[in-house]
Amino acid sequence: MNAKLKSDMLEATRLTREGRLAEAMAILQGGLSGTNPSASSGSTGGDAGRQPLGRATRIIDMVPPSSGGGAWTPPNFNPSHSVPDTPGFDGASAQHQVPEALRDFLNRMGQPGSALGVDGLAGPIRARAPAPLPEGARFEERTFANPAGSRSYKLYVPSGYTGQPVPLVVMLHGCTQSPDDFAAGTRMNELAEEQTFLVAYPAQTQAANVSRCWNWFNAADQRRDRGEPSLIAGMTRQIMNDFSVAPGRVYVAGLSAGGAAAAIMGSAYPDLYAAVGVHSGLACGAARDMPSAFAAMRQGGAPYHEGDRLPVPTIVFHGDRDTTVHPVNGDQVIAQSGAGAKLRTTVSRGQAPGGIGYTRTVASDDSGQAMLEHWVLHGAGHAWSGGSPSGSYTEPRGPDASREMMRFFLEHARPAAASPA
Repeated sequence: MNAKLKSDMLEATRLTREGRLAEAMAILQGGLSGTNPSASSGSTGGDAGRQPLGRATRIIDMVPPSSGGGAWTPPNFNPSHSVPDTPGFDGASAQHQVPEALRDFLNRMGQPGSALGVDGLAGPIRARAPAPLPEGARFEERTFANPAGSRSYKLYVPSGYTGQPVPLVVMLHGCTQSPDDFAAGTRMNELAEEQTFLVAYPAQTQAANVSRCWNWFNAADQRRDRGEPSLIAGMTRQIMNDFSVAPGRVYVAGLSAGGAAAAIMGSAYPDLYAAVGVHSGLACGAARDMPSAFAAMRQGGAPYHEGDRLPVPTIVFHGDRDTTVHPVNGDQVIAQSGAGAKLRTTVSRGQAPGGIGYTRTVASDDSGQAMLEHWVLHGAGHAWSGGSPSGSYTEPRGPDASREMMRFFLEHARPAAASPA
């Protein structure tokens, strides 16, 4: 380990003990990238000098401090862990304790064979071998580019696809996740194989966001035909041109930062996506910059509301013990999607075979068509309900969010005349 890297690690440890996690992460990120964090401001926004095209790059899937103060911490924060052999370390105070992932990073840094990257500060990035494919199925890696940039994506083509029109689902991963990880955790490819539909998984780049979060909190990434929404819509249209996609049967869903991005896509492109799924996410416009992002995650934001428009069919899943994105954000997604429409609501309660209870609220129009569904998962945290433990951020004990989303999606189709060319 060279002297500068060792010095950076010691300084990061000191800042973390003082509860200054963002500055500690900036030090470590600068050391890994070869940049100098001191070249920018020494405040919590000190990594701004390294942001491409003015994008914020700090980790967004973070747990807010308690009302008594302290530091923002990664979702896997474990107060029982402390930095070993650190003189004067006070293990009794949460803001003076090192988050588990950061402690692990400091302990492993410099060891031969270590593959932990800066995203490990917010949670593990799994090196995942693609799952074996059914005979005749494909999981292709593709790329789309436009003036806003370039992104890769993976597309699952089920074995049952032979050129006939089939639905398309666009799945937006959360922070630190990848298309392969998200596909494994949601089991959406298995469902596509069973029901025969296409699944696309856009991949956020580390250049655009250090933790591969979709930049849902940037005002420039919340508008039609601008920034990341233009890239995701462009991928969607590319698939529609290259494959036989059923008219009006294109859907978008996501988890956490990806859920917030899905809400943006539904708001910005109601003519492209027939329905939206938001799991543990936030409403479009709930934040406009980094400070308002943290505020929205902790206590809800002030979602963007357009003028008169039709409701966007939306299904929401949110754990009522989510300490990363406050459950009130699920309410705000539903309110925004409903667009003030007069809908009749019914409430039911149940329990998944795994033991997680839920309250399901369905809002229907005068014809009885369900326009909104809100699943509140009792006792669940920040994780995909009913997901597989082979993926990250999953809660296998909950109801099957993937299957319920597809059931809801297939109840909705845009009229052919409203589908984009």
